Amino acid sequence: MEIDVVPVVLDGGDRRCVLLLIELRRLIATLTLGAVVHLVATDPAAPLDLPAWCHLTGHRYLGPVAGERPGERPTYAVEVVAGAQPTEAGHPWRPASAG
Repeated sequence: MEIDVVPVVLDGGDRRCVLLLIELRRLIATLTLGAVVHLVATDPAAPLDLPAWCHLTGHRYLGPVAGERPGERPTYAVEVVAGAQPTEAGHPWRPASAG
C-alpha cells in the first residue's frame, strides 16, 4: 500500500536561489525523514541549483512538480533523506566542517 506524503510548501517568491537554499536548508532541518518539500521558485537558476544542492547534500531531488498550469510559478520537489551531508548555515553550498 502506497502512502501519500503531503508536501511542505516553501514559497520562494522572487528571491534568488542562494537565499532559497538557505531557507530550504533551515526548513529541512525541522522535517522528518521522507518529508517532501515543494519549493516554488522563479529564479531561472533554480532548475540547476536545486539538483546540484541535492547532489551535494544527499537529499533526493524529485524534479519539477507535474501539473503546473500555464501562468503558475515553477515548483520543484525535494525529499528529505537519512544520512544527508550537513552544510554551513549561511553558505548551504558548502559542506559543514567537522568539529
